[in-house]
Amino acid sequence: MEKMAAKNSARVIDLLTERLVFERAGVRLYDQVIARMRESSDENITRMLETMQEHRGEEKEHEEWLEECIRKLGGDPDAETEHSRLVREESKGIEEVVENDTSLPHLFHALLMAELADNAGWDLLHGIASELGDSAAKKEFAKRLREEADHLLFVRKAVQKFALSETTGEPQKMPKGSGAVETLLK
Repeated sequence: MEKMAAKNSARVIDLLTERLVFERAGVRLYDQVIARMRESSDENITRMLETMQEHRGEEKEHEEWLEECIRKLGGDPDAETEHSRLVREESKGIEEVVENDTSLPHLFHALLMAELADNAGWDLLHGIASELGDSAAKKEFAKRLREEADHLLFVRKAVQKFALSETTGEPQKMPKGSGAVETLLK
C-alpha cells in the first residue's frame, strides 16, 4: 500500500475510507437481512443462513483490514472524506430498503445492488494498485475482490430464485453456497 500512497497518500486514504464506509454499511445490511432470515421458518430461507453469516464475517474482516491500512498510512478511519460522504449518501437508499421492508425478495434485491457497488469499489482499488505497480496491495485487493465476487454470485442466485418463484408460482430451492468464483486476478 505504501507504493500506492507514495504518489498521493491523501487520495489513497480517501479511497480506502470510501471503501471502509461501504464495508461498514455492508456489515449493517447483512446483520439486518440475517435477522429477518432467522425469523423465517421456511427451510429454503434458513438453508442460506450459514453462507450469509460467512459473507457477513468477510465484510467485517474487510472493514477491520481497511481500518488498519488507513491507520498505517497516517489516516483516521473515522474521519469523513470527500468520497466517504459520497458513498454514505449513495448507500442511504439501499439501507432504507433493508431497514423498512420485510419482504425477503426485496431485501435480497437491495443486497444485490450493494454487492454490485461493493465489487466495483474493490475492482477500482485493484486496478489502481495494478497501474501503480504495487503488487502487495494488488494481491490484498484481489483477495477481497474474489470474496466479494463470491458474495455477488450467491446473492444474484438467490434473487434469481426469488424471481423464478414469483414468476412460476412454484417454490424454488434457494442456494446453500455460492462456491468458488473464477477470476482473472492473477
